[in-house]
Amino acid sequence: MSATAPPRERFPTAVWYLSWNEAAERFSYYGMTSILTLHLAQNLHIAENVSVAWYQWFVAAVYFMPLVGGVLADRWWGRYPTILWLSFGYVAGHLTIALWEGAAGILVGCTLIALGSGGIKPNCSAFAGDQIPKEKTSLLERLYVLWYWMINFGSVFSQLAVPWLYERYGPRVAFGTPAAAMALALVIYVAGRRTYLKPPPAGPSPHGFLAVLGTAFRRGGLDAARSDHPEWAVEGVKAVFRIAAVFAAVTVFWSLFFQYGSSWTLQAAKMQREVSLGGLRYVIPAGQMQTFDGLFVLALLPIFGLFVFPFVERRGLRLSPLRKMAVGMFVTVPAFVACAIVQAAIDGGGQVHVLWQIPQYFLLAAAEVLVSATALEFAYTQAPAQMKSAIMGLWFLTFFLGSVLTGTVAAMNRFQGVAFYVFFASLQLVAAVAFALLARWYPERSPAARPAAA
Repeated sequence: MSATAPPRERFPTAVWYLSWNEAAERFSYYGMTSILTLHLAQNLHIAENVSVAWYQWFVAAVYFMPLVGGVLADRWWGRYPTILWLSFGYVAGHLTIALWEGAAGILVGCTLIALGSGGIKPNCSAFAGDQIPKEKTSLLERLYVLWYWMINFGSVFSQLAVPWLYERYGPRVAFGTPAAAMALALVIYVAGRRTYLKPPPAGPSPHGFLAVLGTAFRRGGLDAARSDHPEWAVEGVKAVFRIAAVFAAVTVFWSLFFQYGSSWTLQAAKMQREVSLGGLRYVIPAGQMQTFDGLFVLALLPIFGLFVFPFVERRGLRLSPLRKMAVGMFVTVPAFVACAIVQAAIDGGGQVHVLWQIPQYFLLAAAEVLVSATALEFAYTQAPAQMKSAIMGLWFLTFFLGSVLTGTVAAMNRFQGVAFYVFFASLQLVAAVAFALLARWYPERSPAARPAAA
């Protein structure tokens, strides 16, 4: 008689409210960004390199504010209220862009969205982790696979719908749809309020990160700070520096990644985009090509999780989060090489079809699964208990720096055409080597060793 397999652990109900909230919020964000660069260049008649720069600087602001929101949640408000109140600003930002035409409306609306992101980005993923009981750590890896799947579920549908709405009905309807999605995200979040575990904020602490760091400067090192601070506080600061060193090498990855919404979309606009099937003709909106990233991610997440990763580990190679991320860093390089090849064909005067962008999207999606999805698990498990949201904010700071880098390069306008993509491919190769070396050095903790969320 064969033994019955133990029942699969189920997620708490709260996780599903938070996951659908995340999907709706990501629909709103990716829907808006799928048309932002095109709107700046085509409707507001802003130069292409400046449009790319504006887009990247907006993305930079979106990913800088989580550092503020993470500290706010950890120390003063708590995760639940921080997400709730700043979500209202997020909704207002989308409505502003939809209703206030012109560059000023874009500026005000994007500012409000960036502020709202500060409450949502570092806290939603950490808040979802809070819902997993500490004795069920096996659920944690599954949670962040689900989380990333929901992110891409929301983004795929928005990148299909919003560019089509933009070409068919114009900016007001196209930007208004993400506003409705963000309002829905807020409704879902509030609907689940009775199911959430709501860890209280740690509050101002004499043993906080800055306090320990100040003592270390005065006394000549972190180890000397133990005279004024407990062991856990000093070790927490050391953990932050270790995590920050690893995160720093990922900065270049994001400078490449977010170009699918800026330079890649403008590249698509210059390509032949008509497809026909059985006599039916359809012109693919340039912004709709971004859908391939989400579609490939949705397909690759279960393929990697169910087949590729187990196959590799059965061969005796342990796939830690950092090893997965290192492989993803290297996979990003050929994505931009493929992009440069397409650009060379366009610059040569050829009628290049937009579907030739598919290989670069496939490679970028594979890198995204390996780097970004894995990093959520890494950031949560490696963070000190009192600093989980702040560490998530630190992770998003790498997005900020990467976007600033791309925006600055675009604004300087030193590289055009093929040279632009070759420059970033070369930069990513250097960053991948640096990350692989850091990954070998980092003393990674196992999920089982994680402390309870504070």
